[in-house]
Amino acid sequence: MSLSRRDLLAAFLGAPFAAIACRRPVRRSLPPGEIVGASDRVGHRLREALRPSTDSWTSRDVVIVGAGIAGLAAGWRLTHADLNDYSVFDLEPVAGGTARSGRNTTSQYPWGAHYVPAPLPENRVLIRLLGEMGVMDGNEVAEQYLCRDPQERVFYRGAWYEGLYLSAGATHDDARQLHEFEREIDRWVAMRAFTIPTALGSQNADVMALDRMSAAQWLDAHRWTSPRLRWLVAYACRDDYGATLEDTSAWAAVFYFASRVPAPGKPSQPLITWPEGNGRFVRHLTNDRVETGWLVTSVIPTENGADVIAASRDGSHARGIHAKNVIFAGPQFIAARVIRDYRDVRDFVYGSWLVANLTISRSPESHGFPMCWDNALYDSPSLGYVVATHQSGRDSGPTVLTYYYAFTDHDPRVSRERLLSAGRDEWAEVVLSDLSRAHPEIRDITERLDVMRWGHAMVRPYPGFIASAARREAAQPFRSIELANTDLSGVALMEEALYHGVRAAEAVLRRGGRDTATYL
Repeated sequence: MSLSRRDLLAAFLGAPFAAIACRRPVRRSLPPGEIVGASDRVGHRLREALRPSTDSWTSRDVVIVGAGIAGLAAGWRLTHADLNDYSVFDLEPVAGGTARSGRNTTSQYPWGAHYVPAPLPENRVLIRLLGEMGVMDGNEVAEQYLCRDPQERVFYRGAWYEGLYLSAGATHDDARQLHEFEREIDRWVAMRAFTIPTALGSQNADVMALDRMSAAQWLDAHRWTSPRLRWLVAYACRDDYGATLEDTSAWAAVFYFASRVPAPGKPSQPLITWPEGNGRFVRHLTNDRVETGWLVTSVIPTENGADVIAASRDGSHARGIHAKNVIFAGPQFIAARVIRDYRDVRDFVYGSWLVANLTISRSPESHGFPMCWDNALYDSPSLGYVVATHQSGRDSGPTVLTYYYAFTDHDPRVSRERLLSAGRDEWAEVVLSDLSRAHPEIRDITERLDVMRWGHAMVRPYPGFIASAARREAAQPFRSIELANTDLSGVALMEEALYHGVRAAEAVLRRGGRDTATYL
């Protein structure tokens, strides 16, 4: 992208901010860094890769396509059932999908998903996994794994304020509308209408009626016009769905607030996090049957299972596997490219994300409420940043800030084009300029800035999608192939990936008569 600095900042941070930012001279060059994990082009190139020779075919009981949380969870469940004749293939050089993480001499850090709420009793599979990981202390999450205080703050007009709802300067009417909103969420909580995983929630008519309107229409119907309240709900939609109020189902907006609350009047469940975010789950679930650097180019259903063809990342080798069962743990848009004669997936829409990790020499200065784990910027289109070393109690000195920017264009193709139109240096300029709102010294203390571009980061639960026939059908087996991915739930949460991976594995186990117990 060959734009002036002003045009670059206007394109991604807004013209008013660009006008102000460009009045200040930039005295320091950009820190070093690179774009990480840009394997989409590799995947496109390998679609026309070599075909396996007759002597490069093997057989497996199960092939799992995709080593994100869903694929890893499927393998975890098979291993627990003593079915070990399986392989997990993934194009990326490391496992994890959007839960992958990185590390340097300063800290580990996430490249995507970075927390889960402490599970409520119905989330049996997550409770089992956390127990296996040593995170549970009896029936509760051990305190050292819960996000320590202070947790959240928001930057507004020169100062930081506690929490994500901007209480400072709120009027009586703002407070009234917030109270009404909280009462409405409590009403849904009392019904246990929204659960994690979503499959255990209510499907009654009142609940599903929410899916026929947008979050914006739902707010309007309640006459909730408070800018602070609408910002909070809009932030939630950007945070979990990468979409605007207008492009998010009201069902998904209510789900965000209601599904994490144990009872009316109670706070949301505390959050579980690590420096590397959900990369901790990836590390626990990965075993020696996970083969990275292999792109599955074709899955061809047969009378006795499916034939799977995979190409090495460098394009030099191809292999074939006669599989009795296949668990396709990638998103639907990939399934349509890989599985022969697969069904129509046009109803599935995916948002784009930019994630940057900034290694800084010292914690930035803060005016107002002190540094938290999650730090949002009220006037920015970004989601702000999380602090990798927050859990360790290191409140000063070197750390890593993980910055998130969700593209919310109505047309997801426009979002992907915008994301990919800027290179590492352009994105570094955008990130540093955005954070300079709150931290004028950020450019001087940043030693390295790396960027991850997620072109299809998460499914978007647009109005009508949760109740759609397309979503329900996608969760059904396609011939001998089980499907497992968060897009089957319509919300891209780690818990949903875990659920679908285990569900698919248990379907395979039942089909083979090996294990009838369920973890779900």
